[in-house]
Amino acid sequence: MADGEHPGGLTHLDASGAARMVDVSAKADTAREAEAEGRIVMQPETLALIQSGGLPKGDVIAVARIAGIMATKRTSDLVPMCHPLPVTGAVVEFAPEGADSLRITARVKTTGKTGVEMEALTAVSVAALTVYDMCKAVDRGMRIEGIRLLEKLGGKSGHWRADP
Repeated sequence: MADGEHPGGLTHLDASGAARMVDVSAKADTAREAEAEGRIVMQPETLALIQSGGLPKGDVIAVARIAGIMATKRTSDLVPMCHPLPVTGAVVEFAPEGADSLRITARVKTTGKTGVEMEALTAVSVAALTVYDMCKAVDRGMRIEGIRLLEKLGGKSGHWRADP
């Protein structure tokens, strides 16, 4: 067990169980990348309006994409123990799934001492919330589901991929 690490292995807790930001100063800068996904389920008519550009608030996909990218850069402002990172790349994509679902993916890159998993997850979350916000006037029953990490690359733990 590393000095000051919580016996349960949770690095954001010290030996007494108090919250702390992990000290990454001794870690080397390496290329890091993460991809996350989520879905927003809606009425088929709502998805059709999004695809046709028929909503009064404007281009839902364009606005949600920008919101997701902006969210990557603000993750440390939202998640208390996240380190501020120099995001070097962020891509947020949308794809319809069936007649009633929109799949959102985010891939984020940096070169630094810690990974960008939280940034990718935050991008997907905020993009989904933006879709909800822009469409709630026509469909208040939308559901945001399945937000999860798909893959991470780089760092001491190397490559990890979620089970399909």
